[in-house]
Amino acid sequence: MSSTHAIPVRDHLLGLQDRICAALEAEDGRARFREDATSGEGGTIARPRALEDGEAIEKAAVHFTHARGDRLPPAATARRPELAGARFEAVSLSLIVHPRNPYAPTSHMNLRFFSTGGTEASSGWWFGGGFDLTPYYAFEDDAVHWHRVARDACRDFAPDAYARFKKWCDEYFYLKHRGETRGIGGLFFDDLCEGGFDHTFAFVRRVGDAYLDAYLPILQRRKAAPYGEREREFQLHRRGRYVEFNLVYDRGTLYGLQSGRRVESVLASLPPLVRWRYAYRPEPGSPEARLSEEFLKPRDWLANE
Repeated sequence: MSSTHAIPVRDHLLGLQDRICAALEAEDGRARFREDATSGEGGTIARPRALEDGEAIEKAAVHFTHARGDRLPPAATARRPELAGARFEAVSLSLIVHPRNPYAPTSHMNLRFFSTGGTEASSGWWFGGGFDLTPYYAFEDDAVHWHRVARDACRDFAPDAYARFKKWCDEYFYLKHRGETRGIGGLFFDDLCEGGFDHTFAFVRRVGDAYLDAYLPILQRRKAAPYGEREREFQLHRRGRYVEFNLVYDRGTLYGLQSGRRVESVLASLPPLVRWRYAYRPEPGSPEARLSEEFLKPRDWLANE
């Protein structure tokens, strides 16, 4: 039996999955998403979709899940220890796009809703999610556009929402062992239930609807740019950072593995090709060096607006 709140979230995220997949297929022009819908114990429903070997998109995954369980996994209670052992219902949409062209950035979005039941202390609901951008080459106009759309999605939620969720994103997508951010950030929020369900859900809908507005213009600008072996090798090197974050730090990956999800779906966010070179350093002064030395630093991208 679904909670009253979970039903509208489920319906919205299913529709959003359809819209995003259709838009990405149209942008690629060749590849199509494969769907492997499943159902499991306790009413779990999964609708994972993956696209591979496209013209513009080397790999994309857009996964919907609606799950119920008797006990929240540890990754979901790390920040909320009072919820350990609580029954739960979770609805989520998670996506990743790895373009083929090294000048086109990887993008990621996740939207999730949790409701819990049990003791008075462990009952409640909250939203989490956001979107972030991981470029391989530094384009200021791409970063400004991405953050402008993120800011506009936050306008009606709270006066400090963009600044707060941007800072949270910069801090979350950070590789401590490398001492660098994964990308240029965007929005990240968790345990969000401000102003009641309707107010928070309206904000989450705006974030989800903003993703295509934020990403497609960038992909359209970069997907046909000429590139060579040097750029491709650097792209594969930087994808290694993406893999390191997802397997070492990402709460969503840990949650999926701990909750017994289909491993193919949990790890679908990983790029199809990646490379690690021992003690690799870009040539000083090169565009590749500029990425980490100058671009992947938290900053106010909209300071001049």
